Amino acid sequence: MQLSIVIPLYNEERNIPALFARLIPVCAALPFPWEIVCVNDGSKDKTPALIRDWAKKHPQIVLVDFVRNFGQHAAVTAGFANARGEWIITLDADLQNPPEEIPNLVAQFQAGHDLINTIRRDRQDTWFRKTASKITNKIVRNLSGIKLNDFGCMLRGYSKQVADQVVRCRENRTFIPALATLFAANPVEIQVAHAERAEGESKYPLSKLFQLQLDLITNFSVQPLRLLFIAGIGFAALGFILGGILLIGRLIYDAHWAGDGALTVLGFLLIFVGAQFFALGLVGEYVGRILLQVRLREPWVVKTVERVGDSRAPVQDG
Repeated sequence: MQLSIVIPLYNEERNIPALFARLIPVCAALPFPWEIVCVNDGSKDKTPALIRDWAKKHPQIVLVDFVRNFGQHAAVTAGFANARGEWIITLDADLQNPPEEIPNLVAQFQAGHDLINTIRRDRQDTWFRKTASKITNKIVRNLSGIKLNDFGCMLRGYSKQVADQVVRCRENRTFIPALATLFAANPVEIQVAHAERAEGESKYPLSKLFQLQLDLITNFSVQPLRLLFIAGIGFAALGFILGGILLIGRLIYDAHWAGDGALTVLGFLLIFVGAQFFALGLVGEYVGRILLQVRLREPWVVKTVERVGDSRAPVQDG
């Protein structure tokens, strides 16, 4: 098996016919064996049934069926674990990343790259979403040290070696594209086309996007903690300076020149209380991740893996 296409799906019954109608001809034109690994992430609609129907006509389609919803990144990791191709390409089911871009990623594999990151060209999203994405991408790059221009594009390529390393990490709530950069010897970043979602609604509202950026920062950098340390020193120095100024002013003038100190005390109290809450919240996020990791819970549980074309193929659980 040369190429595996990994597709996480959650309630995508409206997109499946168009997805396979476009994807299968693209794959069929490739001059080597391929498979499509569909990971059903606990869908409540007809998604798994439709996949089975298409697999009857195209045995290259593999269904990895979760017992419940575990999230997109768990679904992609399970797809990596069950993929047999030397090259692995991840793809969303909503057709925002056209399947017709797959040969461009294959060309990069053939050129010797083991990780292919992508930048969405002429992104078809709202102005607010594009602006928010641009700002958060810049913040995450600076805080995490991961030098990617577009963290949100699903259409990416991974060599089998890189994908296997991602699976071995067994991390909870990680971010796969950033994690893969730690294991790639010859990565590249290319532009790919982007389109509006074909059917249905996005599975990533703003709340999940915010959580995703938080995952990125806290999984790959301790820079926020260092910034808090520096900020703490700055606040302390500012407090001493202002305290000295207030003391000198009180001795030279009197207590009335600064409102008898009441407003000054209130201002200092608000600053320090706010800083403490922010610091505790961020430290709590790190501690929570440590707790999740030491539990060693399985990041996903597979109910069945169905390979119509090869019943002897191995099954990889979480």
